[in-house]
Amino acid sequence: VQLQASGGGLVQAGGSLRLSCTASARTFSRYVMGWFRQAPGKEREFVAAITWNGDRLYYADAMKGRFAISRDNAENTVYLQMNSLKPEDTAVYYCAANPSYSANVRDYRTWGRGTLVTVSS
Repeated sequence: VQLQASGGGLVQAGGSLRLSCTASARTFSRYVMGWFRQAPGKEREFVAAITWNGDRLYYADAMKGRFAISRDNAENTVYLQMNSLKPEDTAVYYCAANPSYSANVRDYRTWGRGTLVTVSS
């Protein structure tokens, strides 16, 4: 499966963005989908994940209440709605696919190209 993330951009603190990640394969619905981010000079970190049918959602503590992950298997797309953005949310955001849930970067073998989110203060 190939993944393509989009939707990044420049936003002021307190604003919102919605990221999208579209998969090329019909098997998209079999995968847990995750969002990760990597800020300059920092390691890539877990943001959120969603099970294949959307019945379970997982978030990093810093994103709970502000970010929402969802998916549309008919469109082979996973979304990340980001609200109340802060300057520290500035990072390249990546989507990734895995057969099962994990918050560990190393467990995901399929990655999309990232999309840059910049939050100005």
